Amino acid sequence: MAARRDRTHYLYLAVIGAVLLGVAVGFLAPGVAVELKPLGTGFVNLIKMMISPIIFCTIVLGVGSVRKAAKVGAVGGLALGYFLVMSTVALAIGLVVGNLLEPGSGLHLTKELAEAGAQQAEGASESTPDFLLGIIPTTLVSAFTGGEVLQTLLVALLAGFALQAMGPAGEPVLRGIGHIQRLVFRILGMIMWAAPVGAFGAIAAVVGATGVDALKSLAVIMIGFYLTCALFVFVVLGALLRLVAGVNIWALLKYLGREFLLILSTSSSESALPRLIAKMEHLGVSKPVVGITVPTGYSFNLDGTAIYLTMASLFVAEAMGDPLSVGEQISLLVFMIIASKGAAGVTGAGLATLAGGLQSHRPDLVDGVGLIVGIDRFMSEARALTNFAGNAVATVLVGTWTKEIDRERVAEVLAGKVPFDEKTLVDEHGGHADRAGTVPDPRDQGEERARAGV
Repeated sequence: MAARRDRTHYLYLAVIGAVLLGVAVGFLAPGVAVELKPLGTGFVNLIKMMISPIIFCTIVLGVGSVRKAAKVGAVGGLALGYFLVMSTVALAIGLVVGNLLEPGSGLHLTKELAEAGAQQAEGASESTPDFLLGIIPTTLVSAFTGGEVLQTLLVALLAGFALQAMGPAGEPVLRGIGHIQRLVFRILGMIMWAAPVGAFGAIAAVVGATGVDALKSLAVIMIGFYLTCALFVFVVLGALLRLVAGVNIWALLKYLGREFLLILSTSSSESALPRLIAKMEHLGVSKPVVGITVPTGYSFNLDGTAIYLTMASLFVAEAMGDPLSVGEQISLLVFMIIASKGAAGVTGAGLATLAGGLQSHRPDLVDGVGLIVGIDRFMSEARALTNFAGNAVATVLVGTWTKEIDRERVAEVLAGKVPFDEKTLVDEHGGHADRAGTVPDPRDQGEERARAGV
């Protein structure tokens, strides 16, 4: 067991080294660095390849093993209500900080930047009916091939409820899906060994393409955005997590440290979605709560994106010399929160949402989006990290509210007494929900872990 942990420890040290090397190559040989972008894209695509099967298996096992459908509805309703409240809080914080900083004043819009802003707005808008219809896949199988999280979520919920209704006749199917889940997680564990190569290519390409000039001129909005995200995570989410679940935010973030490193190097929170599902179950949150809250949160719990959209809108308006009134700020940004569903895990989606929102409400400001194009890739790091932290906290909170969390298990895992299996990514010895979707007796867990030699 120790040797296995050591090998994965070296893997993530290699990721850190690859990031530093990528930054150096980006500065010293920008032309070569830009050509390395396919390395990062290829790695993220490998991770995305695994997302649909992992979400499907997790949700089907979680929903199918619960005896009462009402429990699933209660978890989903509670999660969506929480997501709405926290998105509003994040939006309000972004507005306050953005109005205090007044970023964007003193910048000038060139013709090239205006064209870049207009390009981002093309095809960015999507009506509500289009969004809702887009949740329904063309076929039952196309949800897996299209890479759409919400489509996979819908098919998995239908399959889970169907197996739930089948009763004992559905048990063999559930066992089969459990075996498939272990296979999928094992494949993901193999893919993770390509992380250093992907991190090197992604970081080198963005540093080579952006350079230092854009960062210097736009440092205020970048630093302000990062500080605002940190304030939201450590103060707002930290206080909520401590009050509701009695969990220290630092301990939870430390437990998810490798996932944060992965997001930082790929700039996509989707790259860590499968590992978040595995780690939340290992932490002691039940399968139904994890299976519903995490995938749904990736589409509806966009705390980092909310903060970004508020601050970026104010930045563009200030830079264009036409600041938004309070009424315009509220109407525009509420629209953007609705329009941004499903964009959490995709690099650059926040920029397209920003352009689309301005196109709908203030077309005269769309050209100003070009001002932020140069640093959007760096801001997307903080967006993705904040979205990920928000979903991790949400899972623990929903588990606490629904009494679907093993508090003793949480304490042991966060204390490092029950290490996460980096090789299989699956907790083979209990530690989360049992077949009925309830939290197992801690005494039974202790006996199981003793027999497992943990």
